[in-house]
Amino acid sequence: MGHKVVVFDISVVRALWETRVKKHKAWQKKEAERLEKSALEKIKEEWNFVAECRRKGIPQAEYCKNGFVDTSVRLLERIERRSLAAQSALSKERDKRSSEFVFELSGDHWKEFPDSLKEQTHLKEWHISNTLIQIIPKYIELFQAMRILDLPKNQISRLPAEIGCLKNLKELNVSFNHLKSIPPELGDCENLEKLDCSGNLELTELPFELSNLKQVSFVDISANKFASVPICVLRMSNLKWLDISNNNLSDLPQDIDRLEGLQTFLLYKNKLTYLPYALLNLKKLTLLVVSGDHLVELPTALCDSSTPLKFVSLKDNPLENTQCQDGDEMMESERDRQHFDKEFMKAYIEDLKERGRLFVCKII
Repeated sequence: MGHKVVVFDISVVRALWETRVKKHKAWQKKEAERLEKSALEKIKEEWNFVAECRRKGIPQAEYCKNGFVDTSVRLLERIERRSLAAQSALSKERDKRSSEFVFELSGDHWKEFPDSLKEQTHLKEWHISNTLIQIIPKYIELFQAMRILDLPKNQISRLPAEIGCLKNLKELNVSFNHLKSIPPELGDCENLEKLDCSGNLELTELPFELSNLKQVSFVDISANKFASVPICVLRMSNLKWLDISNNNLSDLPQDIDRLEGLQTFLLYKNKLTYLPYALLNLKKLTLLVVSGDHLVELPTALCDSSTPLKFVSLKDNPLENTQCQDGDEMMESERDRQHFDKEFMKAYIEDLKERGRLFVCKII
């Protein structure tokens, strides 16, 4: 009896599987269409769209009409474009409104203020630099809204007493001019917070009336001829920054610790030979910069790592004065050198702060 051999037709098997594959694909397509049309999927899509609109700050009224959410991509793009345009317009309008209160003047072709300025008493800021203007007009008292007087690098020789009428003044910068005195009336500017009289070269004192400036936190009187720390400065109870570098200080007052809130004290390029122990009482002092050229001793406790003080010692390297026939040219050269020193020191300190390399250093 022979063996039975079962013979399969491969084409039949192939046709069977092809049919099954087609049916499975058709089912997948149908299921995908069902999910696409299902309420759950639509709710999910709408929720994602709403979340995206909220993230971009688009108000609900823009994409929801009569209770239905329009999830059109074009709608979202249109709303975004309109929103950006509105923000740009708002920014321009804000800048325009801001510029309406700011007066700017620069260039050595200006020797006096324009006549039209006296009519613009609504101004809140003056920014005037690099001009040949020598006198601040008395009608400045009319600018009762003034907040900032920024007047560096001009030829201003005096400030009018009327400046004391600016009760809302917060910042006064008259650095690198030709001032020889400050009017005592400035002490009436009770809201003043920042005073910069640096680089005038001829200032020797500040009026005692400035003791009334209890809001001042920043004073810069560097690059002048102060022989001591002004008494009025010692009575500025809110002072945090004091720069009296590049002057003629031979010592510091024993009551320097009256400045209890002082954080930064710049003393470099003076004639100091020692630092008083009273500095140890300035518990908030974190940055002290002195010229190491004349120091022969300092309180040992200043180098104690437990104190918050970061003591930066810099040796003086004064430039030799060159002979000059013209006194004015020599003065301008000195003013330029002082300005360069000031900018260099500022950059140096900022660099140390950024790199965290402020350190305690003892000079022998």
